[in-house]
Amino acid sequence: MTEPSPATPPALARIVRGSGPGLLLAHGAGGSARDNWGPLLDDLAAHRTVVAPDFPGSGDTPFEPAGPSLDELADRLVAAAVEEGLESFDLAGYSLGAAVAVRAATRHPARVRSLLLLAGVAGGDHRLRITAELAAGLADHPELLARFVLAVAFGETWVDALTAEQLADLRAALLAPVPAGYRQQFGLAGRVDVRGDLARVTVPALVISTTEDMLVAPSQHRALAEGIPGARLVELASGHLPVVERLPELRALLLDFVTGRPA
Repeated sequence: MTEPSPATPPALARIVRGSGPGLLLAHGAGGSARDNWGPLLDDLAAHRTVVAPDFPGSGDTPFEPAGPSLDELADRLVAAAVEEGLESFDLAGYSLGAAVAVRAATRHPARVRSLLLLAGVAGGDHRLRITAELAAGLADHPELLARFVLAVAFGETWVDALTAEQLADLRAALLAPVPAGYRQQFGLAGRVDVRGDLARVTVPALVISTTEDMLVAPSQHRALAEGIPGARLVELASGHLPVVERLPELRALLLDFVTGRPA
């Protein structure tokens, strides 16, 4: 009797914009394509065909109770780009998305032309695992989660520069419900370990380290840069959310990346 073939996982919902060479974007745990890359999409799409998928349980991709593994996420991320007609592409990953991007580069070396890893997870860090577990455990406690995000996800310099009114508005905004895939994604962020993949990355890589990051520590970013042969490391004075804290500087770095100018 012939065994049934495994079901093909559903396609990831995605944002597609622009034209030209391909640029694939991977978002972070608890975020979405729009949350993590939204303010940059128009700028990037002016130079590239941008494909920005949502992981299961984020954005417009339905929640999946089983939760994909890192390999599955990497494969489905690449499949989204291929489905949009991109045979090869540059790949930018943020936070957990950086680990997904590294895994994609080693599993699909003929498709990934270069990597940009922003505030990225390398893994193998007890503190990161504990922090990710804490973040996941606070999903049902909005007020505590908002305090956690204010204390850990944003940089000290940026938070301390807010007025009392701005801080109150930000705290209120952080009370919004988390995505359905929030717990799964933070759980995966705490478990992944791509350090063994890094030496097998053969494409040019730019690592952007957010130097005031207390969620994914700069030591994680440096591990990515030190492990990938020939990788370049650029430091950005920000917490874990540079798209909020340092948007102009981040925009310049990404445009340098997509246009081939040195960062």
